[in-house]
Amino acid sequence: MNISPISKITLDGREFFVKRDDLIDPFLAGNKYRKLYTLLQTPSNKLSKIISYGGTQSNAMLAISAMCQSKKWEFIYYTKPLSATQKEQNDGNFFHAKRLGMQHIEIDEFFYKDFIASLRLNLDKKIYIVDQGGADKLAKEGLEILAKEITEANLHVKSVATPSGTGTTALFLALALPEYRVYTTPCVGDVEYLKLQMQSLYDIPKNLIILEPNKKYHFAKPYLDHFEIYQKTLQAGIEFDLLYAPLMWRCLLEQTHEDILYIHSGGVSGNKSMLKRYEKKGFK
Repeated sequence: MNISPISKITLDGREFFVKRDDLIDPFLAGNKYRKLYTLLQTPSNKLSKIISYGGTQSNAMLAISAMCQSKKWEFIYYTKPLSATQKEQNDGNFFHAKRLGMQHIEIDEFFYKDFIASLRLNLDKKIYIVDQGGADKLAKEGLEILAKEITEANLHVKSVATPSGTGTTALFLALALPEYRVYTTPCVGDVEYLKLQMQSLYDIPKNLIILEPNKKYHFAKPYLDHFEIYQKTLQAGIEFDLLYAPLMWRCLLEQTHEDILYIHSGGVSGNKSMLKRYEKKGFK
């Protein structure tokens, strides 16, 4: 296993350290690599199929596709019905996941919730279900390894930060680093939704600090201030994803003051399709 390097970035006059998990692999990188670590160590003959579900911009979807291709496992991914535009995309996470062999199945929105709930009924022992966003207790091992890398780097920093969808990464990282502050912010839903997602896995430790954004943002919707943060970090020398990172960086710049190690959670493969949406809104 390669240990991801640590870079430095200066934003608004503040210096931040960045754990470059985005450099681990073009598709299987960032927090998704950490979450899938245990499955990656699983012998190929132990499983035959992985099932997951969620949105078509999902970084987890792309990472699972890359993993299944390398393991020669079948991968089935369920979503709600897609628009014709989404199906015809020739770049972005959905396009690359299909190229890697993902089988995509649409489920009518009316039946979707019940269908997902039924996936574990009469499950074959060679089939494994990865919940949306990689929210799985198996993620614990990979994030403990990340925590070990952080402590062995011997930085003077005692605060780390990572944005949250389901909160799996932030939760297991906080559990593995009790002597550190772990900052996160909800990028999908609000603080209460994030807490519920985390509590479905483990109790939330006291060192996990959820920073609440100063205003409401809808996930995956283009916002000028998100684009400005993206450009600012890009000009500083590192590209971050456009879905999660801008909100985390905004909260850090507005609500913290100490030295922080930011965990780069990857996801930049989806920027190409997202940037096209920004261009349509006139942001360049």
